[in-house]
Amino acid sequence: MRHWIAAALAVLLTAALATPASARWLRADTNNFIIYSEGSEKSLRSFSENLQRFDATLRHRFNVPGGAEPNRLTIYLVERADEAGWLASGKSGSSIAGFYLAGSDGAFAVSNRENDEGRGTPAAQQTLFHEYAHHFMKRYVPAAFPAWFIEGFAEYVSTVDFSREGKASIGKPVYRRAYGLLEMPKIPVEQLITQRPDAMRSSGMADAYYGRSWLLTHMLYSDPNRQGQLLAYMQAINRGEEAVEAARKTFGDLGQLDKDLNRYLNRSLAYVALHEPMKVEGTIAIAPLAAAEDALIPLRLERLSAQYSPERMATVRPALQKLAAVQPGDAGTWYELAAAEWGMDKDKRDLAAARAAVDKAIALKPDHVRANVLLGRLIAVGLDEKGDYSAGAWSAVRKPIMLANRTNPDDPIPLYAYFQTFSDQGFRPTDMALQGLEKAFILEPENVSIRISQAFALANQARFNEAIGLAESVAFDPHDRGQGQSLLDQLEAMRASREKTFIRTEGTEGVTD
Repeated sequence: MRHWIAAALAVLLTAALATPASARWLRADTNNFIIYSEGSEKSLRSFSENLQRFDATLRHRFNVPGGAEPNRLTIYLVERADEAGWLASGKSGSSIAGFYLAGSDGAFAVSNRENDEGRGTPAAQQTLFHEYAHHFMKRYVPAAFPAWFIEGFAEYVSTVDFSREGKASIGKPVYRRAYGLLEMPKIPVEQLITQRPDAMRSSGMADAYYGRSWLLTHMLYSDPNRQGQLLAYMQAINRGEEAVEAARKTFGDLGQLDKDLNRYLNRSLAYVALHEPMKVEGTIAIAPLAAAEDALIPLRLERLSAQYSPERMATVRPALQKLAAVQPGDAGTWYELAAAEWGMDKDKRDLAAARAAVDKAIALKPDHVRANVLLGRLIAVGLDEKGDYSAGAWSAVRKPIMLANRTNPDDPIPLYAYFQTFSDQGFRPTDMALQGLEKAFILEPENVSIRISQAFALANQARFNEAIGLAESVAFDPHDRGQGQSLLDQLEAMRASREKTFIRTEGTEGVTD
């Protein structure tokens, strides 16, 4: 990745006036995705069509209507698996098929264009389909799913293949899980339904967890003797029933389920072949990037990937400074530099430098959406340091954020930033701010920060069942690390406190001194 960034800068320094026709990166716009690729237009179009078909397959499965998505997922296609590995870890020598990150700037995914010659669908496609299945379920399926099913279903659909006519075959074997299934100890069902993959002690056992989850999902979808059990189990979980007890009620004896699962592994697995082709809705527009954005893409991608690593952010910041010196007339470059500065640890960030960079971005492009949001946040930090929480001062915070929202009403980040200004100020959010938060959640439910804020907003309106439903989906997330359970505990405490207050109020009704 370092040589990639260095090469991009070297090209820029020697050919700053390159025309868009010579750009390396292409952008594809589809109904549901924005895709950047260094490959050919032909390969990008084929990839985009396949991805849209996969989205259509998931919509068919969950009965989700089609149409253009206002807040599309951005995907970056790098050339090799080692580039994806560097972006994911910041370490050279790391090689992975791809990854997905839902962060403060919105969700994005990285995949690579290497086509391995193993059995089944390419590893890069399987990983991307797996991660997009997670994204799709969080965005369109408003239910809480247990960790084993979240991962098992993502594996189940990751091997979807399409015929030339676009017909989907679902449920083909996941060959990369063979070692975990065949060579590692078999995880009992009772353990599988109560633990997360990150609780496994080794990578081998984690592999076994994913494989066993896939196998159980496959069997519950395919075995006619267990038809309807999976739906009944999910309904029980969403009614709040305990996982093991719900499993016993719906699946029967769990020991027998283990035996059935072991036998299922040795069977010839069937897959579902859909009769109707999955249509590619809408048009796919592909165009090269302007020279400035073409040079910026590698650094933007590094900055996004490093957003939870201040150490990595410290390395991308000077590269962005050099790029801004070469192309001072590009608003996007100045915004990325400001965002990198903002992404540093509080004790290491230079707020004056961030403000100078964001001011330059806005001077070049007054309606730059994310630059205006960042400007509002920078003003808020200054007011907080002064201890100024007056209404007049905070109207200056909200002004650029409101401009960002008017510029792009379908971007959830300005909506959420506007809501946050009230808690930063120490004021109760207005009805308009709460409505903005609700819309931000609708647009980007996979954003954990927005989901948590929406859960508390609902709880403060005494809509506890809805709030707890949102929290349960966080708590069940396989990669949650305990955040969701803490959220659930807080919401349950709020409900108990309100009920106690209500009972006390009811008991004193009509009493006079």
